[in-house]
Amino acid sequence: MSKQIQSSRVTVPEIAARKGKAKLVCLTAYTAPMAALLDPHVDLMLVGDSVGMVMHGLPCTVGVTLDMMILHGKAVMRGATHALVVVDLPFGSYERSAAQAHESAVRVMQETGCQAIKVEAGEGVPETIAFLVQRGIPVIGHVGLRPQASNVDGRFKTKGRSLAERERVLAEAKAVDEAGAFAIVVEGVASDLAVEVTRLVGAPTIGIGASPECDGQILVTDDMLGLFDWTPKFVRRYANMRELVGKAVEAYAADVKGGTFPGSAEIYTLRAK
Repeated sequence: MSKQIQSSRVTVPEIAARKGKAKLVCLTAYTAPMAALLDPHVDLMLVGDSVGMVMHGLPCTVGVTLDMMILHGKAVMRGATHALVVVDLPFGSYERSAAQAHESAVRVMQETGCQAIKVEAGEGVPETIAFLVQRGIPVIGHVGLRPQASNVDGRFKTKGRSLAERERVLAEAKAVDEAGAFAIVVEGVASDLAVEVTRLVGAPTIGIGASPECDGQILVTDDMLGLFDWTPKFVRRYANMRELVGKAVEAYAADVKGGTFPGSAEIYTLRAK
């Protein structure tokens, strides 16, 4: 019998055990090259349905399909060997029933090789999470601002600024935690509410537009790298890649037009016999 190869990839239990300990470093990824660049530095890589807006130019995440998530999930798994890779279940792929969610999650995990899936909380979702976890599928929950529900609010809207909203977010977080989610993304909520959620649940919280008191943080990588003109208030830009790419393409165009590219260093010549 061949000796089993031990993987150095971060595991679900390791993420779950980070509650109240060293902060979890998380970013999104949608391609193999970017995944390879992020991999040495992050604990968790999310193939988010934000791919629809970031990579495909969609106005929101509602148009993202299961096939799209699987395509990008496969790519990220080719580039990542260390980080735990989690793939979003997109809008319409899990809300109808626990059985539908199970079918979608099984397909995603089997076809991509990812370690877990993520779902946005909502009516009936905690029961779905429990159904999946009981059948061997690790799940991350998502509370607060839920992008897949943006059509209900009419836009991406911060949550937790009214008493009713606070109570709803807290109830959703508690239900998701009790259902067995091993981590919970807390997005776009008042900072003190994020602190309250973090104290309330046993699972580590991963903030995005939430609070530094969360057990970890996640950003859309393309936002953090400054690839767009506009970014949300909660994003800190660590680079201005839009400007760098623009200047590089401008220089390339000038070289092509001026006949200086390709030069002698970039062309092939016959070898002497």
